[in-house]
Amino acid sequence: MMVSIPEYYEGKNVLLTGATGFMGKVLLEKLLRSCPKLKTVYVLVRHKAGKNSQERVEEMISCKLFDRLRDEQPEFNEKIIAVASDLTEVDMALSEEDKENLINCTNIIFHCAATVRFNEILRDAVQLNVIATQQLLFLAQKMKNLDVFIHVSTAFAYCNRKHIEEVVYPPPVDPKKLIDSLEWMDDSLVNDITPKLIGDRPNTYTYTKALAEYIVQLEGAKLNVAIIRPSIVGASWKEPFPGWIDNFNGPSGLFIAAGKGILRTMRASNNAVADLIPVDVVINATIAAAWYSGVNRPRNTMVYNCTTGGTNPFHWGEVEYHVISTFKRNPLEQAFRRPNVNLTSNHLLYHYWIAVSHKAPAFLYDIYLRITGRSPRMMKTITRLHKAMMLLEYFTSNSWEWNTDNVNMLMSQLSPEDKKTFNFDVRQLHWAEYMENYCMGTKKYVLNEEMSGLPAARKHLNKLRNIRYGFNTVLVILIWRIFIARSQMARNIWYFVVSLCYKFLSYFRASSTMRY
Repeated sequence: MMVSIPEYYEGKNVLLTGATGFMGKVLLEKLLRSCPKLKTVYVLVRHKAGKNSQERVEEMISCKLFDRLRDEQPEFNEKIIAVASDLTEVDMALSEEDKENLINCTNIIFHCAATVRFNEILRDAVQLNVIATQQLLFLAQKMKNLDVFIHVSTAFAYCNRKHIEEVVYPPPVDPKKLIDSLEWMDDSLVNDITPKLIGDRPNTYTYTKALAEYIVQLEGAKLNVAIIRPSIVGASWKEPFPGWIDNFNGPSGLFIAAGKGILRTMRASNNAVADLIPVDVVINATIAAAWYSGVNRPRNTMVYNCTTGGTNPFHWGEVEYHVISTFKRNPLEQAFRRPNVNLTSNHLLYHYWIAVSHKAPAFLYDIYLRITGRSPRMMKTITRLHKAMMLLEYFTSNSWEWNTDNVNMLMSQLSPEDKKTFNFDVRQLHWAEYMENYCMGTKKYVLNEEMSGLPAARKHLNKLRNIRYGFNTVLVILIWRIFIARSQMARNIWYFVVSLCYKFLSYFRASSTMRY
């Protein structure tokens, strides 16, 4: 019998990077809440916006995410030690005192820090995702009591492959040679060669995450290392409460744009698998992976493809349906138009809908704002939305197959109690319920809209519906007066189409009556 997960973490000192990020926050909260005898969490945080590391940590743990932990363990903040650090600087800008302390005390490292911007310039992406990982590994090699090094990667690190195993593949280029080259190249040259370097990968994010994995395997050869590869990380499933989300990144921003009625069309395949994964599922698997490697000390680098597509598939067409239906029942405040999104993979049709459903209404609305003495903003919003859509097109138009044998093995090793506390079995995930909680999470936690405002939001949505019906009626009358009423041929075609529709409806009604 292996020790339980909470027993393994008892008395341990954890080093966490990326704690102020989405996944890092959830990991910190879950560790402290479910492993209450954990000794200390050292959090590497840089100074930012005039706030030092301690101030940023205090601000972070004051958010709603930590409310449950605050109720259960009021003194939890005493276990968190903020360490001033900047992963982009030499030696991570650690003081000698802090470095010595980490070398002597750290038992487990969770490396979550990374840039998640898909369009990051290559130099910055390499610095944040590759060099920072390399520097942390150099520090880990000096640590006297290190049990496990956990590196959080992405399931799309090798998205140029359709079938992805739980192994570290050969890198697209030698990371060390690339790092050396970037030192003497100027920015214009780096930007010029970036498309050739990344090749058939869609962006610098997936490219540098693949390089980082190779660095982890290379520099972590003498360490006990595991790599977690989540797919598209979304709102929480259950913990600390359903639907928690705190950012516009990834699909969350598109869901909000759809709910506001701004996003009307998107290039995507209805049948492509939307490999969404709840953030708490990823975190539970990450904590369990560190436990398994710490207890069993496997010979090889353990890789875990933390995905849903092969086990509990959900498609983009289904995502669109649940998002729209949720926001029609529970609308966002001050929606621009009624929620409705058309997914298409046809290039010409996509650009037609962009012109008709996005650009034309935005242009007209900006004219209205100018006339009423306000600053035009909708075209700028549409431009930002289109940029975000372009970054996600690759992932909404393709599907992948991920091997998840290691994840299944890890699940089988958990005790019944640990399976309840650290659940990452996505077979239990009910997508309709999850998507509703996700959408409501964007309303409550990202937009900070109160549920008490729902009646007014529904009234506003009904008003938009009436405006739309009125506009369509006026448009039909204008078309009739301008084009049809003046031409006998057009009238004949019109009457023919109307009669066909009438016959079809009559037949449908008669068939329904006979069945009844």
